[in-house]
Amino acid sequence: METGPPKAHRNDPGVMQRLLTTPARWAVVGLSDNRARPAYGVARYVQNLGMRIVPVHPKAGKVHGATGYRTLTEATAAVGPIDVVDCFVRSELVGDVVDEAIAVGAKAVWLQLGVIDEAAAARASAAGLKVIMNTCPAIEAPRLGVA
Repeated sequence: METGPPKAHRNDPGVMQRLLTTPARWAVVGLSDNRARPAYGVARYVQNLGMRIVPVHPKAGKVHGATGYRTLTEATAAVGPIDVVDCFVRSELVGDVVDEAIAVGAKAVWLQLGVIDEAAAARASAAGLKVIMNTCPAIEAPRLGVA
């Protein structure tokens, strides 16, 4: 058995297209009511694509009309299954978010621009989740002709 670092993840444009065009519930981890943070604008963008957003942040505030929750587990218990977990956390913290996404039965994880964790991506993929890493829906949607 070969060991060593996981091979580099490659984003599948077809998966991105499906995630951006199929109505779904997106948990946005790191989303608060701070309008200066990228998560705020991207969550609105995703919402405007027809997705239902679920803010996940330790402060659990209401954002864009959606009730916030402290964790993915809390969000799933309150609103039901999460389809996509959009991760606005630092690379060194995203592994725990990905593990929680796997645990709650999410269908996909989207690691935002600059968020890279090959081992977490490999774990998610092995668990059957679709994985997008180091890019943003607001960049990919126009590039793919979605918006």
